[in-house]
Amino acid sequence: MEAEITLTANTITEVDKSTSMLQSVSKMDVRQQFVQIKLIQRTVKDAKKLFEESESQGTRVARFIENADLKTVIMTATDLGRLETMNKHKKLPSPKQYKLKSKREIHVRMQNDVERCYISDTCQLHDGTIILTDFYNKRVKWLDTNYNVKCHCDLNNYPSDICCTTQSEVAVKMHDNKVHFISVDGSISVLRDISIEGGDNWGMVYIAGDLWVSTGSGIDVYNRSGTLLKSIKNNVKGQRIFKSSPQHMAVSGENVIVADNSDGAVCLGRDGTVKSELRDGRLNGSQGVCVSSDGTVFLSGRRSHNLVMFSGDGNCKGELLTQEMGLTYPGSLYYDNKRNCLILTCHKRCDSIYILEMCD
Repeated sequence: MEAEITLTANTITEVDKSTSMLQSVSKMDVRQQFVQIKLIQRTVKDAKKLFEESESQGTRVARFIENADLKTVIMTATDLGRLETMNKHKKLPSPKQYKLKSKREIHVRMQNDVERCYISDTCQLHDGTIILTDFYNKRVKWLDTNYNVKCHCDLNNYPSDICCTTQSEVAVKMHDNKVHFISVDGSISVLRDISIEGGDNWGMVYIAGDLWVSTGSGIDVYNRSGTLLKSIKNNVKGQRIFKSSPQHMAVSGENVIVADNSDGAVCLGRDGTVKSELRDGRLNGSQGVCVSSDGTVFLSGRRSHNLVMFSGDGNCKGELLTQEMGLTYPGSLYYDNKRNCLILTCHKRCDSIYILEMCD
């Protein structure tokens, strides 16, 4: 509300300035008149747009809804926290130093695939197996522990993103503005779907019971029933949060890290506020993002053909994969902490995914 009031007040000030300028424009020469009229027209256009947006939203009422579960949670808690002791000379564990050990190419094309594969996204189930979306073949493919396709599910449209929601369920974002909830309990089958906006954009994660979905210009947050809870696009000053269009996302504790198709990513709290930014000039077209168990963030540059690492506080830790290593157009990322490897897909038609194994 404060941001809207500030924006409105600034617009009124600009309109007042334009009014004063309009009274003296006749005294200017032709070139000055042309420039000032253009500036005044822009101010009027912005003010008109702001007014129309305000009118379309109508009168809004803010209402506080009590969390009924809070009292129960507090009353059933057994303590306020815990005390840990350690030898004062013992060093705290330091973040891992990631170095590439080997690169494996895994073919995931099936015999009855009609099109050449485009693996748009991957995620890991609770048993450690990998499940992925094949965009052009309109399929979800489930790999076994040896990365062979063990079963699949045909869909009626193009799937772009996939994330785990429960131990036996995944959510798949579809190109036709749907999210399918799919059972992965021994076999794969579609359970139900909800409607969203931005299905033709990359990016979706599941955190604390809600789906965060990229719309191309921002993030929409939905509950499992498909109700839009909030949209994240501008900060409290009314400025755009993302440098370009939001792409793939990754959960890091209570935060969501969003690659934004530029030189890095934005780290958002669950309330939608910006916690930090992860930027490096070596990244171009940042698209894929994942987080390892120690909080290290990996970002892929689609146009720079590289992978760049960041610490949890946003400091760049260098390149893991460079353009000279020959892996072009890196797309989505997923870090497999159980096997200490990074799963990478390509942002192009490709029948393979890549397993990047790390040194111990």
